[in-house]
Amino acid sequence: MTAFATDGLFDRGRLGRTAAEIEEQIDAGLELGGQLFLALRGAVVADVAFGEARPGEPMRRDHLMLWMSSTKPVAAVAICQLWERGRLELDDPVARHIPEFAQGGKERVTVRHLLTHTGGVRMLATGWPEAGWEGTVARVCAQRLEPRWEPGRKAGYHLASSWFILGELVHRLDGRRFERYVREEIFEPLGAFDCWIGMPAERFRDYGSRIAPMFDTSAASASASGPTAAAAEAGVAAAGPALSESGATAEARLVVPSPGGNGCGPVSELARLYRMLIAGGELDGRRLLRRETVEALAARHRVGMVDATFRARLDWGLGVIVNSAHYQEPQMPYGYGPLAGPRTFGHSGARSSTAFADPDAGLVAALAVNGMPSDDAHRQRFERLAEALYRDLELDRPAPLAPASEAI
Repeated sequence: MTAFATDGLFDRGRLGRTAAEIEEQIDAGLELGGQLFLALRGAVVADVAFGEARPGEPMRRDHLMLWMSSTKPVAAVAICQLWERGRLELDDPVARHIPEFAQGGKERVTVRHLLTHTGGVRMLATGWPEAGWEGTVARVCAQRLEPRWEPGRKAGYHLASSWFILGELVHRLDGRRFERYVREEIFEPLGAFDCWIGMPAERFRDYGSRIAPMFDTSAASASASGPTAAAAEAGVAAAGPALSESGATAEARLVVPSPGGNGCGPVSELARLYRMLIAGGELDGRRLLRRETVEALAARHRVGMVDATFRARLDWGLGVIVNSAHYQEPQMPYGYGPLAGPRTFGHSGARSSTAFADPDAGLVAALAVNGMPSDDAHRQRFERLAEALYRDLELDRPAPLAPASEAI
């Protein structure tokens, strides 16, 4: 078994199951390495890099990991900030602020619909990154509403399209470009100075090898029969050599912002977003959101709807997935493991990352790895790892079969 070589804080005596699970995943070829952060009731219990960033190069805590769709809650926080400042209402038609979005029958799509994936613009071919920001936004605005889609009455996960529109809302309502807004209003106040959603080209070059590449490891697991939603998000095929770089961290894919998918930074810094949220909107004396805004973000705004993309029932907050394990879907995507509390909320990303807060346990967890196996293999490894860390932290109480009604 691979030795659990680490950089950072990790008590193997306390987190033995977690270490063993990570070792098994590396030995199975599902990933080379990654980063893990855990905080329990405000105290950091793990802040560690493990394995390798590239063959022969140890993973470090200061490597920048690609978050994929774990990026989405950052954009959601930006929208919630503008909401509590009175710049928009959740039930505003998007076209009130972006008039050209009304094309193609989308005039009744609201901000809330975009945040809950009920807007009906699930286009994959957005033109990003080649079209640049303006071209991508224009392409999404020109898209017709999907046939037989009533906004708010049908649900289907939007990989990226609606998130460009949310990013453009930030730009039009605040005046700053989306990437600058999230740096100045979210990352820097959180002390997440190496986090970006669209980094300047010169910073990309300065970081150099600190940006950890992503690898397609699907040949190490049960191969998929064709492209998947996660593969489309990452820009790679669903099957390939046992170890090949995906290209997801190429300069063109990190410089042009994708509010739903190309955030990057150390996992410990991504976790600061959830440490702020679980504390009611404040971290280290800096308040980013009012407590009632956090409660609204984490509440269930979309309940019991079958997701047309995932073909499973998922409950959604404002840009976050709220624990939906009580539906007992056999192929539940983006879950938090069998022991997470009913109010757990967060997001995962394309076969490689997850970050969440469990208010009932007082737990914040963030994880990113650099290997992207098949969808099934990824779901199973994260479920096993989540269960292991809950048991290691003695949080292994039975999860209820029905969600609590209140938010945090």
